Amino acid sequence: MTSPGTGPVVVYLHGFNSSPKSRKVSELRALLPELAPEAELVVPDLGFDPQRALERAVEAVASAGDRPVGLIGSSMGGFFASVVSARMGIRAALINPAAWPHRLLQDHLGPQYNPYTGEHYELTTDHTSTLEAMEPGERAEDDRLFILVQTADETLDYREALAKHPGARTWIQPGGDHRFQRFERVVPAILAFLFQRGFR
Repeated sequence: MTSPGTGPVVVYLHGFNSSPKSRKVSELRALLPELAPEAELVVPDLGFDPQRALERAVEAVASAGDRPVGLIGSSMGGFFASVVSARMGIRAALINPAAWPHRLLQDHLGPQYNPYTGEHYELTTDHTSTLEAMEPGERAEDDRLFILVQTADETLDYREALAKHPGARTWIQPGGDHRFQRFERVVPAILAFLFQRGFR
């Protein structure tokens, strides 16, 4: 039995205009006690500012101290997870990730509303420039990444993430959508990849 505060830490990074109250977070909270009872789930509130979001993600990983830590990032959170993975040398699972968000958000500049937080804000070119500057480039180690995509994602082209990280482990599911249908099915494989061991 792992002592409290010494087991692995799962850091979940939510997507654009999402929050720690997202459905996948709720599903993880329900699944972890059964799949990995010694694991702790940490879900930082990233907010909308990219620089602040990255800082909060890094802080969440650093707070694990010497404990094993792995990242799960969805959509925009998948991009941040790839950046943190490159900078801190840890494993990350990217779920329907945004490959190049600075390009994607060009069509969404202007007023924004986050339905989870009720926050209104302005998405600007400064935000997209910040995202572009974060690109991990050659620092990215694809063998630390597990990319999970569903081919009917209505928001992102799943092929972009696969092309960006050709050496990553992949899970390609026909159909589905951007939310990633039946997320619970892939959680055991994600945990096994992040921590390279079983939990039961």
